[in-house]
Amino acid sequence: MEDFIKRYETWLNHPNLEKELYQELQAIKDNLEGIEERFYKDLEFGTGGLRGIIGAGTNRMNVYTIRKATMGLANYILKQGNEAMQRGVAIAFDSRKFSKDFAKEAARVLASNKIKVYLFEELRPTPLLSFAVRYLQTFAGIVITASHNPPEYNGYKVYNQDGNQITEEMANEIYQEIQMVDNPLNVQMENFQTLFAEKLITYISDEVDQVYDRMVRSLLLNFDLIQRKGNDITIVYTPLHGTGNKPVRRILTNVGLKNVFVVPQQELPDPRFSTVKAPNPEEREVFRLAIQLANEKNADIIMATDPDADRLGVLVKIGDEYQALNGNQLGAIILYYLLQQKSHQGILPKNAALVKTIVTSDLGEAIASKFGVVTENTLTGFKYIGEKIKEYQESGSHTFIFGYEESYGYLVGDFVRDKDAVQITVIVAEMALYYKEQGKTLFDVLEEIYQEFGYYMEDLVSVTLKGIEGNQKIQEIVASFRDNPPKEIQGIRVSYIEDYKLGLKQDLLTGEKSKLTLPNSNVIKMVMEDQSWFTVRPSGTEPKIKLYFSVVTPSREESQFRLSQLKATVLEKANLK
Repeated sequence: MEDFIKRYETWLNHPNLEKELYQELQAIKDNLEGIEERFYKDLEFGTGGLRGIIGAGTNRMNVYTIRKATMGLANYILKQGNEAMQRGVAIAFDSRKFSKDFAKEAARVLASNKIKVYLFEELRPTPLLSFAVRYLQTFAGIVITASHNPPEYNGYKVYNQDGNQITEEMANEIYQEIQMVDNPLNVQMENFQTLFAEKLITYISDEVDQVYDRMVRSLLLNFDLIQRKGNDITIVYTPLHGTGNKPVRRILTNVGLKNVFVVPQQELPDPRFSTVKAPNPEEREVFRLAIQLANEKNADIIMATDPDADRLGVLVKIGDEYQALNGNQLGAIILYYLLQQKSHQGILPKNAALVKTIVTSDLGEAIASKFGVVTENTLTGFKYIGEKIKEYQESGSHTFIFGYEESYGYLVGDFVRDKDAVQITVIVAEMALYYKEQGKTLFDVLEEIYQEFGYYMEDLVSVTLKGIEGNQKIQEIVASFRDNPPKEIQGIRVSYIEDYKLGLKQDLLTGEKSKLTLPNSNVIKMVMEDQSWFTVRPSGTEPKIKLYFSVVTPSREESQFRLSQLKATVLEKANLK
């Protein structure tokens, strides 16, 4: 108890504490539980950087946690030498509360340590930050965003010189430097305008956006079709109050898609995300206003990007209704379209590779196999897909063709090294137009894929368990599957278990054990004899535990039944029913 009380009092009594934070701490002076929750630990820095609730305390997102993290990054860069300092850091921010302020604070810390900073003057999507790092050849990048989390959250993500989210090794080294920053309240910085005048901070020019736009356009496989028939498809788009508004509209219009209508109530940045509960395109609720507009315009498809525009959700008109494609389904359709078109046009590399995560549907692998494309699986997190792209380029072993994960993240053009909803909106629009000219919707194409490869069906149960007790509950659930795994589910035996924390695959039928090649992570995957599987994974950036489920059978009805059985049994064991 003494540690968190002492921390609280240190913050409360600091003479220069920001007024809003001081008032928040004063308001909880008699609330021991509230004090503990804010100060019992530091906000954790990992490969995902920082993410947390905005507010006062060491376990909150505020200017002081930003300063401390950036001071750690600065010290890491200083140790890399003068070249790293001169190459500097690119910084972007989204539309969340304090995002611009946090970006400027990070810029001040770096520049005060003589590290060059390239700062976007206005909000930009996360994939634009990844591209900017690569284009400007900076040593690192920072983006201030909490992605699709509720409005009370913000975050801080660090990128390496490849434009990829930092790996475990680099994250650990930066974390060690952060731990050496004794008191975040006392980090010293110069004035922003002084640093700007000294050219230690400069704004990133529009050239970066223009080059990015050209690169996205180069991904199109039927550009002539868009030029001839671009008016034949009607699109409704919503940026959900985030960063996608300008770049998505600009690119769609510039390639020749003129009938693009933006949801006016969600067009402009709004840190409260006032029209939705949470700005997550995985949730149908966020499409309510978009569906109203789509009905008025008789739109063919609806697209929504999350606040930092790295995730994309798509709804398709079927009869008089708009139905959602989930992340696995849209990923499979995009992959099928890419491989079919590239094969037909004779531009599919012989060493092409698909990269997906271990919790993403195996349908992608089945499609890739048909076209002679290799599939590689990674841990959850797009940074691992980015690492594979780099590995392929350095070794020449494969040519990256597509990467995706079930959580609505996709990448075609490797000039970005993170999931990129901006480029994917253009791909989906072209794809929808191509199939419309054949009298098909994207759901018609999905049904054809199912009929050819089997009815792969997946689901995700994500449970939020906040606070100290919630974290303990999450650890108990994972331990229950690790220490006492089920031998069968609904009469179907578990063939093998992949425990990524231990780095072992165990065959339950033979008892044989073998090493896994992927990095260690607190994830457990269990695969049944009928190819169905489920995975248990605590979130690395949120107080959540996620359970993934997948089945495949020859019929829709059988797959739906099998999926419901699998879910019910696993959730009962996890005591989450």
